[in-house]
Amino acid sequence: MEWVVVISVLMMTILSLLRVNVIIAIIAAAITAGLLSGLDLVESVDLLVSGMGGGANTALSYILLGAFAVAISYTGITSLLVNFLIRVLTGKKTMMVLVIAGVASLSQNLIPVHIAFIPILIPPLLTLFDKMRLDRRAVAAALTFGVKAPYILIPAGFGLIFHETIVEGMNQNGASVTVSESALSMLIPGSGMIVGLLIAVLFTYRKDRLYPGSTENVQDIGAEEIKKSTVFTKQHFFTLVAITAALVIQIITQNLVVGALTGLVLMFAFSTVPFSKGDRVVTEGIGMMGTIAFVMLIASGYGHILTETGAVNALVEATSGFLGENKPLIAFILLLVGLIVTIGIGSSFGTIPILASLYVPICLAAGFSPIATAALIGTAGALGDAGSPASDSTLGPTSGLNADGNHHHIWDTVVPTFIHYNIPLFLFGWVAAIIL
Repeated sequence: MEWVVVISVLMMTILSLLRVNVIIAIIAAAITAGLLSGLDLVESVDLLVSGMGGGANTALSYILLGAFAVAISYTGITSLLVNFLIRVLTGKKTMMVLVIAGVASLSQNLIPVHIAFIPILIPPLLTLFDKMRLDRRAVAAALTFGVKAPYILIPAGFGLIFHETIVEGMNQNGASVTVSESALSMLIPGSGMIVGLLIAVLFTYRKDRLYPGSTENVQDIGAEEIKKSTVFTKQHFFTLVAITAALVIQIITQNLVVGALTGLVLMFAFSTVPFSKGDRVVTEGIGMMGTIAFVMLIASGYGHILTETGAVNALVEATSGFLGENKPLIAFILLLVGLIVTIGIGSSFGTIPILASLYVPICLAAGFSPIATAALIGTAGALGDAGSPASDSTLGPTSGLNADGNHHHIWDTVVPTFIHYNIPLFLFGWVAAIIL
């Protein structure tokens, strides 16, 4: 039983690396986990389906955000930003990638829209990337950094939810910690992500890269229209009103579905998008974000199988039985277990309650301080967001960068982000747990 998680995650990883569709890979891993846990095929599928409801809110929010993104793109307001970037950053590859990382970082705390901005901003820039011979893996690294590092480091927006989840999970299991202490505990692990970003941008993916069909005269996704659209119109103003309203409602209600729905309704109410275009907007929104929504649903079902069958608990108990009182070894093993579990489930927020219930008793018995325990839990949870085929932090960048079919989810997003973020995050988190 203790090796169920390891085997099923390995299956998902190998299938993904072999370019099997990520949805099929997760389903195969989930059924494998069920069969190895003693369930038959029908019971495994039933448990998978019953657990998919846990991701329904996220899936619906992504579909609505996709429709909202298409509606925003229809107004042409993104062409103003894109035109500015083309004018200022053409030929400056490193600066372009760092600016994208900075813009992405606003999506977690200051303007908490998460990955919804990616399909709005990135596809119109693909032509420019190709002309600059920019390696899109650098952009994928920048985007994943922007949608992950800020919530780890800053307790505001999604970051506040993340750290409150850590605090609540620890408090429920007998360890007291505050949000400020939780944020402090993640400074060292978060610094590892900064190092990873700089290595990716300045060294690993700095060389020129040509993509199929890219030439000096490549034109796609409305590049010429982007250059022509430079005037701020009344339509753009009402679009900004809708975006602001969606943001405010989301912050007030703490609900992405309500926020996205508000923005979408206002876009039609203000006639920035004609009612006659409603079917097209929703259909393209589903096409843009629908795959992500289905992956999140199935990943939720997979996580349900791992928890309901006791596979996660068995893995932790099996590994903790021989740890003794060696803190460095305990921290290393706990992070390794967390990496395996969260890579499979692909959600930092969703796995923290599970990890807290398992980690806190072990950490208390071993003499870890509350802040060191928070560092272990936060780092182990965050490991699921970068480098996981099922994470929205990798699926989001792929949705934008693969708009023309020239970016592979596993080899161009998942593998690079695993190398540049999960490895330094693991090492820096391990150091934090030892010295805090």
